[in-house]
Amino acid sequence: MTINPVSIFVRALAAAVCIVSAAAPTAALAQPASAGSSAAEYRLGAGDVIRITVYQNPDLTLEARVSEAGIVSYPLLGSIKIGSMSVSQAEKFIADGLRNGNFVRQPQVSILVSQVRGHQASVLGQVNRPGRFPIETAELRLSDLLANAGGIAQGGAEVVTVVGTRNGKPFRSEVDLPAMFKEQVRDKDVLIQNGDTVYVDRAPIAYIYGEVQRPGPLRIERGMTVMQALATGGGLTQRGTEKGLRLHRKSKDGKVEVIQPTMDDVLRDGDVVFVRESLF
Repeated sequence: MTINPVSIFVRALAAAVCIVSAAAPTAALAQPASAGSSAAEYRLGAGDVIRITVYQNPDLTLEARVSEAGIVSYPLLGSIKIGSMSVSQAEKFIADGLRNGNFVRQPQVSILVSQVRGHQASVLGQVNRPGRFPIETAELRLSDLLANAGGIAQGGAEVVTVVGTRNGKPFRSEVDLPAMFKEQVRDKDVLIQNGDTVYVDRAPIAYIYGEVQRPGPLRIERGMTVMQALATGGGLTQRGTEKGLRLHRKSKDGKVEVIQPTMDDVLRDGDVVFVRESLF
C-alpha cells in the first residue's frame, strides 16, 4: 500500500485541531478563576465595571458598568439584573438566557471584573486619613487599604483590628503588622470585603514621673522594660535613685496595684512608674 505524505499531514493537522478545540472551552472557563478563588465569590455591585465574553461568539463581548439598580444591558437579552449575584452566578444566568432563547446552543460565558466600585470599607482610629474607601480591586488586602488611608498615624498601634462578616457570620481578626511584614506571610494580610471596618487603636502608653529628666507619658515600644523607659525619660536626675522604684498597675478588676519592679520588668499599657528621691 502506498503511503501518501499529504494524507498523513492532513490527518495530523485534523487531530491537532481537535485537541485545541477540546482544550479551548476549558481554558475559557478557567479564565475567571485567574483572579483567585475570591473572584468567584465576589458579588457584583453598582458601579462595578465588568467584561462579558462568550466563547467563539465575539459579537457577544461586552464591557459595561453595573447600574445603581444592578442592571446591565446585554445583547439579545436586553436589561438583565445581575447586581448582588456572585461572578459565577452571573455567568450561569447569562448562559441560561442565551441557551433558553436559542441564541447560542452551548454558551460558555466568562465575566471579568475590571473595576470594583460597588463596595466600600471603613478605616477608623489612628490613621492619617480615616474614612470610607471604595474596594476597587477583587484582591484588596489590609495593607492596601491602610495605604489608601495614608498609613498608621504617629500615635497608632502596631496591631490593628479588622471586623466584618464572612459567609454570613461575624468576623474579627487582629493583625500584627510588623510580624506580618517580617514573616512575609500573605495569609495574615487580610483580604478586605464589602462592609469591613479596620480600627487602629492608639499605641500603648506608660507614664513616668518623679526624679527623671523628662517626666510624662511615653509610647511603649514592643518589649520595653523599666530601664528602657527611664532612658527614654532622659535618665534620673541628680537626686533620683533606682532604689525604691514604684510601679502602679491597674489589674483586670480595675484596682491599682503598687509593685516594686526590677529594671528588666516589661511595661504594660497604662503603667505608671515613680522614681523616688535619694535620701542621701
